Amino acid sequence: MKRNTSPLFLLVSGILLTMLMSASKSSTSSPSEQAVRLEDAFPDLTFEQPVEFTHAGDGSNRLFVIEQTGRIRVFANDPAVKSAGIYLDLTTKVASGGEMGLLGLAFHPDFTHNGYLYVNYTKRKPLETIIARFQAKTADAGRIDPATETILLRFAQPYDNHNGGKLAFGPDGYLYISTGDGGAWGDQHNYAQNRNSLLGKILRLDVNKTDKGLYGIPADNPYANNQEGYREELYAYGLRNPWRFSFDRQTGQLWAGDVGQNEFEEIDIITKGGNYGWRLKEGNRCYNPRHDCDNGQLTDPVHTYPRTDGVSVTGGFVYRGSRIPALRGRYIFGDYSNGKVWALSVDNNRKTGHELISGDGGSVSAFGEDAAGELYILDHSAGKIRRFVR
Repeated sequence: MKRNTSPLFLLVSGILLTMLMSASKSSTSSPSEQAVRLEDAFPDLTFEQPVEFTHAGDGSNRLFVIEQTGRIRVFANDPAVKSAGIYLDLTTKVASGGEMGLLGLAFHPDFTHNGYLYVNYTKRKPLETIIARFQAKTADAGRIDPATETILLRFAQPYDNHNGGKLAFGPDGYLYISTGDGGAWGDQHNYAQNRNSLLGKILRLDVNKTDKGLYGIPADNPYANNQEGYREELYAYGLRNPWRFSFDRQTGQLWAGDVGQNEFEEIDIITKGGNYGWRLKEGNRCYNPRHDCDNGQLTDPVHTYPRTDGVSVTGGFVYRGSRIPALRGRYIFGDYSNGKVWALSVDNNRKTGHELISGDGGSVSAFGEDAAGELYILDHSAGKIRRFVR
């Protein structure tokens, strides 16, 4: 997981925000004008420390949930579903606990033909992050053989926290990976600003090429073919622990929630080559050094919030579903420590407003979309999947 605090998981039962207007308002109304609440999306299912929720894009209506301990579960997208099968069991490969474990899953855009899926997990002896590919025998297979593993990328982790862990294919067909700054406190080795390091970054790989062995470098990556020794995999840098990121399915824009140090949590809109400031800055404030930290080349977050509102941001999604018209086009995110969920409004990459829409998210470890773009919230401690309803 991605915590600044100890891995003692907090489950805060909040009170849902009272909405002021009726649900009969038009789709242009704000969330506070249209009542929303959270419900258990799959009442008969409970998962062990869920950290990711996705679909394969194969038209099967199946959903996939990662359990941090090392399993991927599969089940039908049906509120009445009674069981979730084991799709892939990596518990013998994965070192889990605290912020370590099986952390990311992404299906290849051409999964129906090649059967490829990609995972991000941590291991010990040595302490490493592994980016691996597995292959389903057929697109509709109910289980994956762990022996089909092909490791694309591995890199050392100096400590066992701040591992990032998200994987996702962008609209460009490339695989994006989030990495934390290596852990401990204050990025003492300055990995996030070091472009020779893969830590504290968003990476972008071309998994359909092999010029780097088992993957390639997109030709327009910021440091492709550079002469300074910078890692060519880098897409953006200066991040502390971008635990969860997502692409807006309508615009393709890349959003990330970056977990803060001790004052601010932040939401970033990620652009190619951007430097998001850590450890020079935490949020909008200088961190190391304490003064004169910004030479004008840093990208500020689109939104920050202080520790009085929460201590561990979980990045979400721009909502593009149809169930809750009032949330459409807003970026929905939460905080792991207290179950709060907010809706952020942005125009031309600038915040125009944000509001609390629920305090009942539980220990919000991740958000996920189904094939229709409907949004789900994972409660890490309770092992439940929730969704918004009007």
